[in-house]
Amino acid sequence: MKRLALKTFSYGILHMAVAINVAYLISGDWFIAFGIGLIEPFVQTGVFAVHDWLWEGRAPSREQMVEQTFHTH
Repeated sequence: MKRLALKTFSYGILHMAVAINVAYLISGDWFIAFGIGLIEPFVQTGVFAVHDWLWEGRAPSREQMVEQTFHTH
């Protein structure tokens, strides 16, 4: 869980930097760019965390993969 939290945080920082710069390129205004760039990544980071958590919960464990691979009828 600690790794997932750190991964989510670093993704949030990267996403924020990209969002601010893209918003600035579109608007030409740093105030607007920071407004968009600070709000959107927070929402997207939360969505990413839930998405990643759902995918991790659905992935088969190693034991399940071994059992499926070597299972015979």
